[in-house]
Amino acid sequence: MNIKKTFQDSERAVSPVIGVILMVAITVILAAVIGTFVLGLGDQIGEAQPTAQLSLESQDLDASPPEVTIVHNGGDELNGDDLSVTINGSVASDAGIDGTFSVGEEKTLSNSTISDGTTIRIIHDPSGSTLFDQTVES
Repeated sequence: MNIKKTFQDSERAVSPVIGVILMVAITVILAAVIGTFVLGLGDQIGEAQPTAQLSLESQDLDASPPEVTIVHNGGDELNGDDLSVTINGSVASDAGIDGTFSVGEEKTLSNSTISDGTTIRIIHDPSGSTLFDQTVES
């Protein structure tokens, strides 16, 4: 038996096997990268959530109707048409934000249902995200 010839044959067979394994690995990695890229683009089709810092600056619960003042402290400019105001979970059509709402501006919301313990939310309708959520406390 020729030992030298046996080892030479087995070394030659390893090269094609490694080549096939590398080609399969490259194909799997490329498929994963392309799939992630394509699926990632699908998530960006919807409207992006704006970033805005809103705060409850003041409140006048004795006014008729009661009022609260919301201040835009930073972030993106908001379009009032894209915002809805909910008071204790119900949409308040008469307490909406008109026009644009940009940094440094104040908007006064007035509604007869505003009182101590009332939860006010401002929702960005296209993205469905809540921009402001606070309970009024006297």
